Amino acid sequence: IQVEKIELGKAEIAYDTQIINLEGINQLLMRQGFSLLHDKNAMLVEQIKITVIQLIFYGNNTHSIIRNSDYLAERLGHSYVQLSKIFSEKTHHTLEKFIIQIKIEKVKELLIYDELTLSEISYQMGYSSVQYLSNQFKQITGITVNDYKKTQTPMRVPLDSL
Repeated sequence: IQVEKIELGKAEIAYDTQIINLEGINQLLMRQGFSLLHDKNAMLVEQIKITVIQLIFYGNNTHSIIRNSDYLAERLGHSYVQLSKIFSEKTHHTLEKFIIQIKIEKVKELLIYDELTLSEISYQMGYSSVQYLSNQFKQITGITVNDYKKTQTPMRVPLDSL
């Protein structure tokens, strides 16, 4: 199997069909914790997840300027309502809740780096106030921002498990 191109959530490969078939590739992927997606909506859900992660983690403060819903709709070529509906059907969680969970993971990362104030983090992450961020952080993690900063072992959730 020759890997031609690889990026988050997507890989282009070339292979000799005389040696290995698609099912064989799927089995190899499954041993590594991955799988092939054949369902159009399942692929769209993965694209949604990747786009949200790219926006929150690599968006260079884009999410404080443009609404998440507008960004997703523009990037994925579907209305936010349609994206949200498909996401909920496939994951049994709302897209909004997923976005919040990803944002909180980014907030945790920024808190660990300890380079920005909570006010700066709040602005960078697109929250209307420090209080709103703090309340949402406690709601999602079960602890306050200050308690999180004091922990010796930060409790991060791997993005691929959200």
